[in-house]
Parts: sequence; structure tokens; C-alpha cells
Amino acid sequence: MKPPTERLTLAQALVRFLIQQQVERDGRRQPFFGGCFGIFGHGNVSGIGQALQQYPKLRYYQTRNEQAMVHTAVAYAKMKNRLQTMVCTSSIGPGATNMITGAAVATTNRLPVLLLPGDIFARRNVAPVLQQLESEHTQDVSVNDCFKPVSRYWDRLYRPDQL
Repeated sequence: MKPPTERLTLAQALVRFLIQQQVERDGRRQPFFGGCFGIFGHGNVSGIGQALQQYPKLRYYQTRNEQAMVHTAVAYAKMKNRLQTMVCTSSIGPGATNMITGAAVATTNRLPVLLLPGDIFARRNVAPVLQQLESEHTQDVSVNDCFKPVSRYWDRLYRPDQL
């Protein structure tokens, strides 16, 4: 008999996926993600914020500056010999752009970090809200596209099945 389908939001599926990631060296297994640094605002609070609260196995650490949290995640990955790293999440807009320098440092030094900035709406395009920065010419581009040249891997996820 097939197990029942469990409906999850993208953020719930993501957090559950991250919790399952393991690294093994010399017969010792450990979680790849040591936790999640974050600053919540529009663009990430009702998604990943809710999922982190539901699945506390991925510990959340509140920070006060987005650039500093990414640099801290880079230092953490370096101290853990690239066997563990941290997730970093921010709101969309200036919160996301504050993480770009840290992304460049991580990429040039080949240190793993996972950055999850808030982004544009998945189902409806709207005009900018509060500090959200978008292109006035197209609604499918956001400041997060600035991460493309400073990231080893970049993607925009809209649905849980993309994971």
C-alpha cells in the first residue's frame, strides 16, 4: 500500500530536506547544516520562518546584520573544514543585497554557504512593497538576480516539487 501524500509548502519541504543532509568522513556522519542564521521580514517570515519554527531540528539563530551573518557562516564553514555550514535567510530588498559581498567571499574561497533571501511572489506579480526592490520593466527579476555572478550555484524555487 502506498503511503499517503503529505502536502508541504516549499519552505517546509526545504527545511525538511536540509535537516536530512549528512556528510561523512572517516566513518563519522554529521549534519551538513549546523543551523540557520536569519533576519525576518516580508519575503521570508511566513514561509521559511514558519517552517523553521515547525522543524526546530535546524536551529535558528537571530542576527542583526545580513552581511555579518554570511561572513560568520563562511568562517563557520572554514573552521569546520567545509564539512559543515550554515544557512542564511533574509527579507527581500536591501536585506538580500547585504548578503552579496559574503556570497562573493564564499565563492572565491570555495567555502559552502546556503543563502536563502526572500524573493518575488511565486503566484502573482505585484508592485514593490515596502523595501522590496524590483525592476519596473519586468516583474520576474528581483535583486536576487545579483547573486548569479557571485554564486557557485543559483536557482529560484517556486514549488516544493522543484527540490
